[in-house]
Amino acid sequence: MLSRGVQFHWQNPGYADFDAYLSSLRQDKRKKIKHERRKVKEAGISFERIRGENISEAQWDFFFQCYTHTHSQYNSPPSLNLNFFKRIGAAMPENILLIIASRSGKQIASALNLFNCDVLYGRSWGALEYHPGLHFETCYYQAIEFCIEHKIATFEGGAQGEHKLARGFLPVTTWSAHWLAHPQFSRAVEDFLKRETGNIIQYVDELNDSNPFKR
Repeated sequence: MLSRGVQFHWQNPGYADFDAYLSSLRQDKRKKIKHERRKVKEAGISFERIRGENISEAQWDFFFQCYTHTHSQYNSPPSLNLNFFKRIGAAMPENILLIIASRSGKQIASALNLFNCDVLYGRSWGALEYHPGLHFETCYYQAIEFCIEHKIATFEGGAQGEHKLARGFLPVTTWSAHWLAHPQFSRAVEDFLKRETGNIIQYVDELNDSNPFKR
């Protein structure tokens, strides 16, 4: 049985820089992004983009502090521990990008991304302070700049969040395949998936009607 889902992906056709990306957007979306970035800059927040081989023990410790803090805010037990993050940092440093935000010399937020030469995957983030636009800058705009600089074609922002649409991420249909041994349960799920498929198609069509790029 096939199940459809929706993710939001940003595509890089070969932008020269972030301004070139902005120029491809509709005026209202371009204005919104500029406003968000300006608010972060006016708050005195700066960013580091650190490749895996250069991530220090202290930086991994800080990222994990942000990661657990965010989970605690939503009463969600962390599914990964610090040892896991440090192990992937040691095993696959060429595929890891850590973004750290600082204000007045104090680290306040971080986001972890995995990437190869074709795709960047946004994964976990956390912040110890709230500032307007900080989430979007840390999780999206810094990663988009990295993709442009390194000619990475796709940034997969993950599931959920129509807010990604206004920031240049377009809906992409995803698939998963399932088999259930129990006949009655299998028929019930199959019936649900048939109905869900129509809803997903309609949802994607509605999202595409709000395409943020110039026609």
